[in-house]
Amino acid sequence: MNDWCPEISQNGSPRYVAIADAILRDLERGVLHAGDRLPPQRKLAELLGLDFTTVSRGYSEAQKRGLVESHVGRGTFIAAQRARASGPDPERTGDEDLTMNMPPELRDERLQRRMREGLEYVGDNLTPLLRYQSSTGSDRDKSAAMSWLGKRGLSPSAECVAITPGAHATILAILTILADPGDTILCEAVSYPGLRAIAARLRLNLQGLPMDKEGIDPGALDRTIQEHNPRALYLTPTLHNPTTLTVPPQRRRQVAEVVNAHGLHVIEDDAYGFVPADAPAALATHAPDLTWYIGGLSKCLGGGLRLAYATAPSSRCALSLGHALRSTAVMASPISTALATRWIEEGTADEIVNYVRAESAARQEIATELLSGLEYQSAPNAFNVWLRLPEGAGRANLMGRLTGRKIGIMPSDAFTVLGKPDEHVRVCLGGSISRDELRRGLLLMTDSLHPDAWVG
Repeated sequence: MNDWCPEISQNGSPRYVAIADAILRDLERGVLHAGDRLPPQRKLAELLGLDFTTVSRGYSEAQKRGLVESHVGRGTFIAAQRARASGPDPERTGDEDLTMNMPPELRDERLQRRMREGLEYVGDNLTPLLRYQSSTGSDRDKSAAMSWLGKRGLSPSAECVAITPGAHATILAILTILADPGDTILCEAVSYPGLRAIAARLRLNLQGLPMDKEGIDPGALDRTIQEHNPRALYLTPTLHNPTTLTVPPQRRRQVAEVVNAHGLHVIEDDAYGFVPADAPAALATHAPDLTWYIGGLSKCLGGGLRLAYATAPSSRCALSLGHALRSTAVMASPISTALATRWIEEGTADEIVNYVRAESAARQEIATELLSGLEYQSAPNAFNVWLRLPEGAGRANLMGRLTGRKIGIMPSDAFTVLGKPDEHVRVCLGGSISRDELRRGLLLMTDSLHPDAWVG
């Protein structure tokens, strides 16, 4: 098979990775078979117009994946394909929390294979990954984190970066640093339910801020700071949960001006910031000396990773964060961290985000079609819509009618910080539900909101 010459994909991944991908692709197409001899590395380099080192790295990458075997003096051969030890475990496939706002699950087999290759790398390094490690991450993992954070306009120093066991644990750790029981924390009028749970656990007072179509009101923020002397401001400025609002750049600058004037710390929960292709730069870029930034991976790569990349306002703050994380969670899982690092280094993470971005947009189109005539807020890449129920329809009644259905709905009660909960519900469009199942679920919901359904 010395005449094999692959088609190198132009998906942005490194060329050597593309060579390994091409070997896998041609195996699946039947172009290559177990035992086939690949061209010598120098010959393939000439055919592709690449340097020898790139081709050598490509063959090495394919060998790491178990696709090829190299024999000194004989060459590189397609390996016998390893059989999978087992298929999906049915006891795990049905375990899903529908109260969470989840990204659409991946149904692309090629991308799933690439993700599993990351797990093979983890398996090859399992012994050291089972050790206790740094509470804020290794140098290599921080390097990957810094590369990832650069997508949000951030360029922190390594000493200010922490790899943490998810956004929720990070918020908890930061609040133990910034506040004592009885202190006040500011947030949006409707906010992340997890913040409410954490505040209750730490006996902190949450003060909601009024919002308009661009986010929190800077004037109200200024007045509230003077009145309540808060310890921090918590915000989700990109694809806000649950309203799907994204704060525009000008409003971010205005909010930054206020917090900078008062020296108020900010906790920026950028859970959804990596999903839109055109999201404004993180708020932390406008108030770097005061902002504790949290770039969670749950919404862009998968909640099961339980990972976030956090930055502290200073190296001193980062030390405090490390101590707080160690006392509350010890460390992020080295296994999950190594997997995320591998995905980032090999370009798999970018492909996952691209898939989530496209699939969430497709689901929003379904929602736009089926929710016509109803009042709701949404965004092209959001995982949910924030639906105002028609007059006469109650959120409790709707929740009851949809009990047992696969579509996730949460009432406004879970999010409301300022004022009384109104007749809004968050309708989730992601998770394991397919497009067809989503369509059926939304049709059932809209039928339940018809006036005839409200009687009795």
